[in-house]
Amino acid sequence: MKTHILITGASRGIGAAIAASFDTATTQVVVLSSKDGDLNDPAVPERLWTQALERLDGRIDVLINNAGVFETNPVARPDAEWLASWDRTMQINLTASADLCRRAVLHWQAKGASGRIVNIASRAAHRGDSPAHWHYAASKAGMVAMTKTIARAYAKEGIYAFAICPGFTMTGMAEEYLESRGGDKLLADIPLGKVADPEEVAIMAKFCALDAPPSMTGAVLDVNGASYVR
Repeated sequence: MKTHILITGASRGIGAAIAASFDTATTQVVVLSSKDGDLNDPAVPERLWTQALERLDGRIDVLINNAGVFETNPVARPDAEWLASWDRTMQINLTASADLCRRAVLHWQAKGASGRIVNIASRAAHRGDSPAHWHYAASKAGMVAMTKTIARAYAKEGIYAFAICPGFTMTGMAEEYLESRGGDKLLADIPLGKVADPEEVAIMAKFCALDAPPSMTGAVLDVNGASYVR
């Protein structure tokens, strides 16, 4: 029986690499992107989950939350603009992911089935981010805490959760940020001397989704070239 997998934010970058890593002979994957619905709309996660269930014959075994935004939000912006940006980032990066995680847990509980959640967080969850990205760092830290909470709460039911924290990864989002902040200086902060490739993150996500032993549930895996060593 094929493993049924739902991936958000899979049109490019890390999400696309994760989707491409799965063998079509043993898995059936539904990939979602912003074209399928704007996660800034609180009603969208439920619709996307329901549609994915229909496409996967009523069964989802693995949820991979990769969708997210990384938008500048300087503290000197007008109050209403700053708060709106904060709320948008939290809704897309954390609340929508939480909504989907909740639906996944309820789905597995109703079926008495095991399931896995893989949340793509960020190095920023551990070390923060730039002065214009409070919201991003906070959303990713929340994702890590949420993942650990899910792991603690439902391990006995065979529901496992993992978080992956990439550092800079060679996607369009990271390339723009590196250019704006001075790529050479930022690369000097990475002992490996290079940013990660999306395929490196995909290897970890695939492992968590399919092969990680149950005792690993709650693990937070860093993929950042030793730029943040705890």
